[in-house]
Amino acid sequence: MLSISRRHVKTLASSYIDLTYSTQKRTYVDVYMKWKKDSYFDNIEHILRSSQLKSVIGLKNCIAEDPNRCIPISSISKKTRQFDVSTKIAQFLRQFPSIFEEFVGPEYNLPWFRLTPEATELDRQERLVYQNSAEDLRDRLRKLILMSKDNVLPLSIVQGMKWYLGLPDDYLQSPEMNLDSSFRFVDMEDGVKGLAVEYNGDKVLSVLQKNTMKKRGREGGEVNYSEIEFPLFPSKGCRLRVKIEDWLKEFQKLPYVSPYDDYSCLDPSSDVAEKRVVGFLHELLCLFVEHSAERKKLLCLKKYFGLPQKVHKAFERHPQIFYLSMKNKTCTAILREPYRDKASVETHPVLGVRKKYIQLMKNSELILKSRRNSFGFSKEGIIEKDLDLEFES
Repeated sequence: MLSISRRHVKTLASSYIDLTYSTQKRTYVDVYMKWKKDSYFDNIEHILRSSQLKSVIGLKNCIAEDPNRCIPISSISKKTRQFDVSTKIAQFLRQFPSIFEEFVGPEYNLPWFRLTPEATELDRQERLVYQNSAEDLRDRLRKLILMSKDNVLPLSIVQGMKWYLGLPDDYLQSPEMNLDSSFRFVDMEDGVKGLAVEYNGDKVLSVLQKNTMKKRGREGGEVNYSEIEFPLFPSKGCRLRVKIEDWLKEFQKLPYVSPYDDYSCLDPSSDVAEKRVVGFLHELLCLFVEHSAERKKLLCLKKYFGLPQKVHKAFERHPQIFYLSMKNKTCTAILREPYRDKASVETHPVLGVRKKYIQLMKNSELILKSRRNSFGFSKEGIIEKDLDLEFES
């Protein structure tokens, strides 16, 4: 059983914050804030297509990892839940002819699928990215774990954040990732397996802290935490109520508590505790590939990161820091800063290759459109069969 004292692995927040009544009180004005739609954030392509892309890459990996580099539909037809596909697997694969190539297999006259040459080349590029960016990916995983209460997370939580962090499917055994000795597997409560990080005492700085130091022209050294404010990027035409604006000005002046520091001395209902939660969400989304995540997927983090029961309200109370997109029948929380100030947050190394997969998905739409336009007729006007519709799983 793992037992780590937070006192020894985290820098105490009280060591640099004067926890007087002024910082421990709750002053939030509960005034209704109208949600303002922003077409820019609603139409970021790699966020819009993220869910579907996740299924595409999962199926791509299944084919690429097969010794024969091809699979019969029978081997995956019952795995719709595993790949998060709402239709038949065969139907889903046929939506992307620029990625998946269908052919009649050697057994039972069943449809088989293999990767197209373009998808095979992109898979090679993707593996190269994982290899060349292994240190960056390990660092993102390490930071996620270091933000937790005891520097340890259940493997199930890490698995749930894998897509957002940009980790390969086999990140635990991947030779590219090659988890170093700072990571170790541990037993947590109730027999849960966890992944822990050994804290070496070096101070971990958040993106906000690093950017503050850069702006003040002093690389390295201590940051005056009381001076750190969140960059605000309001949507065009969005105006807050006067009471909210006044509260926000005071909120910005509160001490900043890094998500990597101990927060046990904070009153959970205080404004400074809320600033710590907002800082945690800011840093978390900075680590993610698309700087966004489905809001409901973040709710499972509450227990392990000391988040309040209604942590989702933080996104709503700070519309100039986060944007909530309601596209694709879900609520996606997006960090505004990386999209409004591209130099402030480092681009995730996996984002580029994901955009290339999205381009192949768009190419598939053109192929299918072309097929529909010419479907059923040859130059002589003779009806032909569409072999893609001949097989069903």
